[in-house]
Amino acid sequence: MSEQSPRQEFSGVPMGRLFGIPVYVSWTWFLVAGFITVMFGPYFGRMLPHLGEAAAYGVAFVFAVLLYVSVLLHELAHSVLAKAYGLPVRRITLYLLGGVSEIEKEPPTPGKEFLVAAAGPGLSLGLAGLGWLADVYLINDGGILEVLVLQLWFANLIVGVFNLLPGLPLDGGRMLRAGVWKVAGSPGTGTIVAAWGGRVLAVLLAAVPIASVLTGGGDADFTDVIWPLVLASFIWMGASQSLRVAKIRARIPKVNARALARRAVPVSGDTPLSEALRQAGERHAGAIVVVDHDGRPVAIVSEAAVQATPEHRRPWVSAASLAKSLDPAMVLAADLVGEPLIDAMREAPGSEYLLVEPGGEVYGVLSTADVNRVFTGV
Repeated sequence: MSEQSPRQEFSGVPMGRLFGIPVYVSWTWFLVAGFITVMFGPYFGRMLPHLGEAAAYGVAFVFAVLLYVSVLLHELAHSVLAKAYGLPVRRITLYLLGGVSEIEKEPPTPGKEFLVAAAGPGLSLGLAGLGWLADVYLINDGGILEVLVLQLWFANLIVGVFNLLPGLPLDGGRMLRAGVWKVAGSPGTGTIVAAWGGRVLAVLLAAVPIASVLTGGGDADFTDVIWPLVLASFIWMGASQSLRVAKIRARIPKVNARALARRAVPVSGDTPLSEALRQAGERHAGAIVVVDHDGRPVAIVSEAAVQATPEHRRPWVSAASLAKSLDPAMVLAADLVGEPLIDAMREAPGSEYLLVEPGGEVYGVLSTADVNRVFTGV
């Protein structure tokens, strides 16, 4: 199971780099590996009766590892094609329910979105086909290798088909999103349709096994419901997150640097804070910029630091002592709007940015908090 994922915090074991992409394994994978080993140990024992019990569980563990190698190849298919299209890939993570490729930007066209999404299931189905051919025509000795190949091609078939289901966060949902995007001309509309498709899938995935158990009488096994419920919960949460992202993206065009900026008052570094605040109030300015002797901005007075300074201390504190030096990346063009503005802020995280006109004149100060308020309530 895979999805396009935004940047997020992560805790896991680094496993190296493939095609320049960092690969991590979440601690939850070890839980799944143990679960697969325990569940499939008896199966391999029956299929390979000449093996001892310990050896059968060893084969089951090898199966768990090879299964996740298949998942890694699935995610690599997404990520390598995304990189070929110029999209940055932060990392690949193997975790409880499969894998995730953290592709940090959306494909620019619905066609590329469709192909990046389809690459993973396509590779899984390709592995299933190769495994089936090997199982039928090449490996017929009934040994360990044949049993492993049988289970692996069948597992890849399930992974490939399941990921083609039309609902986010599954790959089929991204393919559906691309199709709706192409027809409607709006990626946001595509996301909403595919996300609701994911919610419908989640409900069906939970309802069908529950109904089966309830109508199964005394022979019903409630353990058969646990795994579908876990998958349904994952799909529901992923679809809901996609809906939230769609709402956020709908507001991105409203992020206008000029409209959100606070007028700035320039002061020298040795100006007392109380005087700087007086000048700012007099000019109806919402920010204070420290300038050098030539009038060039060199720092922005931190709003948080000002608020933390008691009023009786402000006459004795200089503006420069509460200011943050201006890194070149913290100076943005005043005419930035929408996605380019968000990208510029993401590349240089901070609390305040200096906005300048094309000629270099100071326009004002943009606060990250003011930008965040555009998305409040999403």
